[in-house]
Amino acid sequence: MNPTLRPFALGAALLLVLAACKKEEQAAPPPPEVGVISATPQTVPLQRDLVGRLAPFRSADVRARVPGVLTKRVYQEGSDVKEGQVLFLIDPAPLQASLSASQAQLASAQASYANAHVAAQRARQLIAQKYVSRSDLDNAEAAERSAAAAVQQAKAGVTSSRINLDYASVRAPISGRAGKQQVTEGALVGQGDVTLLTTVDQLDPLYVNFSMSVAELEALRKAQGNGGVALQGDGQASVQVLLGDGTVYGEPGTLDFSGVVVDPQTGAVSLRAKLPNPGNTLLPGSFVTLQATLGEQNNVFLIPQDAVQRDTVGAYVMTVGKDGMVARKNVDTASARDGKWLVTSGLASGDQVIVAGLQKVKEGAPAKAVPWVANAAQPGAPGAAAKPAAAPAPATGTEAGTKTNPAPAAKPQGEQPGAQQN
Repeated sequence: MNPTLRPFALGAALLLVLAACKKEEQAAPPPPEVGVISATPQTVPLQRDLVGRLAPFRSADVRARVPGVLTKRVYQEGSDVKEGQVLFLIDPAPLQASLSASQAQLASAQASYANAHVAAQRARQLIAQKYVSRSDLDNAEAAERSAAAAVQQAKAGVTSSRINLDYASVRAPISGRAGKQQVTEGALVGQGDVTLLTTVDQLDPLYVNFSMSVAELEALRKAQGNGGVALQGDGQASVQVLLGDGTVYGEPGTLDFSGVVVDPQTGAVSLRAKLPNPGNTLLPGSFVTLQATLGEQNNVFLIPQDAVQRDTVGAYVMTVGKDGMVARKNVDTASARDGKWLVTSGLASGDQVIVAGLQKVKEGAPAKAVPWVANAAQPGAPGAAAKPAAAPAPATGTEAGTKTNPAPAAKPQGEQPGAQQN
């Protein structure tokens, strides 16, 4: 190379390098926009999703209390009955005969007492005149007392016979729904042992029986921070039942019992809630899903599920700091509700949590935070930054015809075909 041209070549190369650097600086992308929410501490109900089993509020077995032949079923199986309503009839003839015998014994005892009383009264009158001995008077008064005791015994026998005769009409012990008949008419019942005839269950209200592990109960008490007051069955805790189709049952229940003994087989504590059932919509024996509200939990955060990620370390969220840099924060989650995670620790009030655009950020890199709105186009979403182009105005008149059928361009005067082939 000519030595005189070497400085010019070096200068040209330097200019090319400077132009390339400037072009790279101009091509550097701006920080990505991300949708964020401001973490705000809240007080939320302390809830748990559990499985329970429905049980009748009261259940009474209807049994034959006297021996006899079942003659008739009075009630309609599966119908509602009132307390004291007659359900079955037992042949009363033997019981009526027993009552008559008891009444006869009472009459005999009363007659014996009348005779003994007259004899004792006479002895008391004659003892003053010394017509009878003291021993005769004592014997007469002893016979009078024995006759009086026999009268009382006979009266008790009559009362017992009347009670047994009344038991021939088997009545409902409680109000509720009567079940299926267990013994048919003509069968001998109550012979040697009481016979189960049917069962009456009170369906309004119902009990919901469920259980919780000791560890979960302890966690609830710590979360409440009040010593577990809501778990003492004082009506402060409530339950909401979910039906089989996923709908919420309209009547909430209240916790009315919390066990104090741990089942050694399951390691759980039994709990029970009372649930109104005015229309008998729910039936005892069914398994139901219930949401138990066992108090309140303070200073927690509800974060959209899209913002919470997990890896081998655990759950975490990405935040944008005051300096505009992205930072990771490990969090503890308790449960999910309404599309949000309940975060119990790891966040502070005012943290800018990234919800949209997580795929475009890195820890320690800058990001531009914009407010996140649910169910709206968010920063970083496809087409979020694109604006729809305005529709072209429709052409009318001669313009339409010109655009539809364009006329061929006129050739310049003097230009002949094939002139461009020179």
